Amino acid sequence: MGPISRDLKSPKASRRHEVSETPLCFSSNAKPINPVFFVAIQTPQPQPSLNCGSYSDLHPPVPRHPAAMAEMTLELVTYLHGDLDLHIIEARRLPNMDLVSERFRRCFTACDTITIPHSSHSRHTESDGGEHKPQHSRPKIITSDSYVTVMVPETTVARTRVIKNSQNPQWNEHFFIPLAHPVINLEFQVKDNDLFGAELIGTAKISAEKIATGELISGWFPIIGSSGTPPKPDSAIRIELKFSPFEKNPLYKHGIAGDPEHRGVRHTYFPLRKGSSLRLYQDAHVPHGLLPEIELDGRKDICYAISEAHHLIYIVGWSVFHKVRLIREPTRPLPRGGELTLGDLLKYKSEEGVRVLLLVWDDKTSHDKFFFKTAGMMGTHDEETRKFFKHSSVNCVLATRYASSKLSIIKQQAGFGRPYLRDSASVVGTLFTHHQKCVLVDTQAHGNNRKITAFIGGLDLCDGRYDTPEHRLFRDVNTVFKDDFHQPTFPAGTKAPRQPWHDLHCRIDGPAAYDVLINFEQRWRKATQWREFGLKKRASHWHDDALIKIDRISWILSPPLSVSKDRTTIPEDDPALWVQREDDPEDWHVQIFRSIDSGSLKGFPKAGPNAEAQNLICSKNLLIDKSIQTAYIQAIRSAQHFIYIENQYFLGSSYAWPDYRNAGADNLIPVELALKIASKIKAKERFAVYVVLPMWPEGDPKSAAMQEILFWQSQTMQAMYDIVAKALKSVQLQDSHHSHPQDYLNFYCLGNREKLSEETSNDNGASVSDAYKYQRFMIYVHAKGMVVDDEYVILGSANINQRSMAGTKDTEIAMGAYQPHYTWAERRKHPFGQIYGYRMSLWAEHLGKDPCFGEPESLECVRTVNGIAEENWKRFTSPDFTQLQGHLLKYPLQVDADGKVGPLPGHENFPDVGGKVIGGHSATLPDTLTT
Repeated sequence: MGPISRDLKSPKASRRHEVSETPLCFSSNAKPINPVFFVAIQTPQPQPSLNCGSYSDLHPPVPRHPAAMAEMTLELVTYLHGDLDLHIIEARRLPNMDLVSERFRRCFTACDTITIPHSSHSRHTESDGGEHKPQHSRPKIITSDSYVTVMVPETTVARTRVIKNSQNPQWNEHFFIPLAHPVINLEFQVKDNDLFGAELIGTAKISAEKIATGELISGWFPIIGSSGTPPKPDSAIRIELKFSPFEKNPLYKHGIAGDPEHRGVRHTYFPLRKGSSLRLYQDAHVPHGLLPEIELDGRKDICYAISEAHHLIYIVGWSVFHKVRLIREPTRPLPRGGELTLGDLLKYKSEEGVRVLLLVWDDKTSHDKFFFKTAGMMGTHDEETRKFFKHSSVNCVLATRYASSKLSIIKQQAGFGRPYLRDSASVVGTLFTHHQKCVLVDTQAHGNNRKITAFIGGLDLCDGRYDTPEHRLFRDVNTVFKDDFHQPTFPAGTKAPRQPWHDLHCRIDGPAAYDVLINFEQRWRKATQWREFGLKKRASHWHDDALIKIDRISWILSPPLSVSKDRTTIPEDDPALWVQREDDPEDWHVQIFRSIDSGSLKGFPKAGPNAEAQNLICSKNLLIDKSIQTAYIQAIRSAQHFIYIENQYFLGSSYAWPDYRNAGADNLIPVELALKIASKIKAKERFAVYVVLPMWPEGDPKSAAMQEILFWQSQTMQAMYDIVAKALKSVQLQDSHHSHPQDYLNFYCLGNREKLSEETSNDNGASVSDAYKYQRFMIYVHAKGMVVDDEYVILGSANINQRSMAGTKDTEIAMGAYQPHYTWAERRKHPFGQIYGYRMSLWAEHLGKDPCFGEPESLECVRTVNGIAEENWKRFTSPDFTQLQGHLLKYPLQVDADGKVGPLPGHENFPDVGGKVIGGHSATLPDTLTT
């Protein structure tokens, strides 16, 4: 797709493609009836006329009969699946929506002009030899503070910044928007931003049918008010856009790893970094010989790295608990300090002169001040950890999740105690979190040099996270898991198995580690600038000079100095930081992604060309980096064979749900997966998607919050299976081997059964749970990773839900990586690099070994995996103890050939703990909390 013309200043720009000043659209108020299901059978529609003369011509009468309305709506729907390159340039002749404020101003203004008194601080026009003359100026008129919201059904896909006091605002903003939506019209809602909300000025519409042609559309489009007429004569907005359909975009013809330009994921804040090294981990610790040979000792490596640091140890976490021990089952000599708890180890290193900085999410529901002490709803131990380090040389900062420093203090704190508020500005401080998990240390480089090493992923350094691929339920609870018995499903004092924990993590060496360092520095500067209630914190010993300036230490490798001191310019790739040569077969290309906005860091440029150049999204007064979702979308669209996902949550694409399509879970990932499968079905090519989830979200599955999350999850699955089933029917596959949606898309969970040992069999009179009685429990999947075609991997802290993918809610960090010498394009066959080995190691943990696992896209592999998972579910739910083959279980849902999803007969509720498998909607909880 060629770039859109950027000559936006001249009204004559792109005149060859300019359209008339009437909308290119039909208009209908009829609501689409789940049009997402018609992706596989979309047929071209006749082009609308461009010579529309009147508004009545553009707004044909809508049939009154419901059946006729539905039929007309479906005929007008176009599925836009691809990328929209959009410029919102300017608007003209907008009405003054602030007349009341303007009249108040005039009432309190003595005259129409104000004389500015002469002073040394006043600005003057210097003329006639520099003589100073007092200036007379008109008072500034109070008028609309306008911005534009770009809408598709049930979803906002873009929002400009606010232009204050202008009836002819000029935005000149560029958006690159991935779309996977059923659309009649693309709507541009022009709004007036007020202190207490926004008021609609009017809407301009462009036909999705016209957009889908891929032609360049440029021109002025009339703004129509809610009354059906312009809010002011000749009110219009100037727009330029071009749509590139998914199937015609060459970027998606090969995988990200196979990109001949080696640019990685496009339109992201951090670029692809070459010459890197990557080590992938599963769980906290893998005993030697338990799984195929691959480096996997995550917590042990973190402990060694911290112990051997010379200059800096930076830790970011949703939760960091000082009492945890990183190494519990050593297989090699412990490093110095390796026997200590995390807190004591960090104190020990800080006393050696190492700079130790902790940035931990501040859970506003936890308190430890004076005589008021509460653990908090999330049990993160943030106050305990802060208090432990209080009088040490370890600098521990609790970071509140504020929306933006540009918001008033009242708005930032308005949601406290009122979680039912839907406005993101008011709830962000209380409902959303800092969810990033990373550890940064300096490590040995070549010669006597040091380098930065980063660990990122899903594993918090807190209690309940230590586990191995065995996922023990009862064994070693009095030794390995002593003082770390984690079981949040049952009330305290109930006899129950421990909750096993499955997670993914990684270690990064090379240029990409420095991008993780930039993320820490940006967040640290913000967290130490603002404290509770938005007030400036008085000078303290951990101000900006707490950050080590690595460029001033000659033996620490560092990138070239950025243009600005606050790192608003990201350094270019520097071969001096490479740890692998490009011709080394074990070389990695690594790219860092985030979900974060300008309210959580200091270092983004101001809105405008600089923000656009750094691929930041402007949304009113926020700048947003949502590159994690961008990476998932591009990786899914580029996949050619299979996708394997492990994630703690799986919900999104709410605009395609059967019900509650306005829930606000707008991320595209579920629908993109379903559309990828549909495209392969239409091409009569094999493709498979495997998704591993926890059996239920952590906690009591009967609670309102957990039930609503499960409900959103089942709605997501239903939307996906509908698309896959429609695609199968549309190509009329006769072969029975390719006729069921579960030949392409499957969901699983993990569980374990283990015989009670003698040391745990005595109940001591305690209440005994059914899980304890039947010796079984789920394995909690906390992982956040995706493997594509055994050549590309995404791994980080981000869940597949709106909280993690929006960029304006939970803050997240992730990485995407591949080995350039182990790709389908390079090998011309299935690559067998470290990503393949990592996926096979995970499958060995979950399933055991089978030759067909080497070709995950094959129908034989899908049916083998499903057979094992179904048999394991039967064994897991049997009242008689039976050993499982691995840990993979069928997720307890039934899917028929038409894609209809329901609970597995006889298993409508989760075993031992209760709670409906398909969940239920809550009328009291805010959707923004559970999506």
